[in-house]
Amino acid sequence: MHDSTLLPASLYDQLRMRTPAIPVTLALIAANALVFLLMLAAGAGLWHSGNGIQLVWGANFAPATQDGQWWRLGTALFLHFGLIHVLLNLWALWDGGQLAERMFGHWRFAAIYFASGLCGNLLSLVVQGNEAVSGGASGAIFGIYGALLVYLWRERSGMDPGEFRFLFRAGSAFTIASIAFGLFVPGIDNSAHIGGLLTGILAGTALGEAAWPRWIKIAASVSLVLAVGLLLLKLPEPAYRWSEEIAARAEINAFMARENRIQARLKDILRQGNKAASFEELAERIEFEITEPYEQSFERLSQLPLDNAAPSAAQIESLRAYSEQRREASQALADELRARGRFGAAAATSRALPRFAKPESANEASEK
Repeated sequence: MHDSTLLPASLYDQLRMRTPAIPVTLALIAANALVFLLMLAAGAGLWHSGNGIQLVWGANFAPATQDGQWWRLGTALFLHFGLIHVLLNLWALWDGGQLAERMFGHWRFAAIYFASGLCGNLLSLVVQGNEAVSGGASGAIFGIYGALLVYLWRERSGMDPGEFRFLFRAGSAFTIASIAFGLFVPGIDNSAHIGGLLTGILAGTALGEAAWPRWIKIAASVSLVLAVGLLLLKLPEPAYRWSEEIAARAEINAFMARENRIQARLKDILRQGNKAASFEELAERIEFEITEPYEQSFERLSQLPLDNAAPSAAQIESLRAYSEQRREASQALADELRARGRFGAAAATSRALPRFAKPESANEASEK
């Protein structure tokens, strides 16, 4: 009968005895789950949420991130596009995090996690450009798996060979399979995964407590800094500025509110056309309550500094044309009223203004 006390403790048991608690891993899991629940309460879909709500909550998107909203590189780490997405990431975070946090310690683990997530999202900007709205904890999770593999390789001489092979192969297989899966399934941001993995390898090398030569740690640190600098230099120019797009959407909605008021005033003017209002009074009302507001709308829409590639650019141009047509038509009606006598006023106003297609609100257009 063998005495089990003579058997060396497994790596997991040694790590757990050294570091019983894993508060950072648990806090990250809780934070991701909480944000997902809050997004559901705000209207996100359980199985899939659209880009609109993801952008509002801080997803990574070149026109927004590079328009001064660099915080999106971090907030995107806590956003998920559906229940399956968040569950898979939280399972992977628990599975790898409980080992990596004990391997590196709480603060080093947190540094590796966030450095990997941020660098992964930065590489996503370089690779995806203006084509993708991205979010999720997977870049950071790939980073902790990269750091975990570094630790296992570094400590292999002090581990049971069978345990090392099992853990290292399992971690490598998970990483390779996940990246391969991303190559064949659309909608997966593999650039963030690869960026996070490489950052985790470098950060795990730089922050490891084991007695690796100091020059290796310095080389890993310098390589990471240089890689971040290179990514920043390689960032593509965004197709448009997000702040300008948001301003355009706000102006579209403001235009719709003004349009409703103008239409109500026009109906009132047309009702007055058959009453005792004089020709001049009707013409003045049309110019003041119809023509001038359309002129103001035209000017406000024309002054928007919006790039042609922005999603709202076509709608803004359509509303400018609409405003110009309505302005010219209402002024022509006022001029015609002045050119006729009192008896012609009713006939002129009864024709009203030419009918044009009703413009859409910013929300209606964005849903198409």
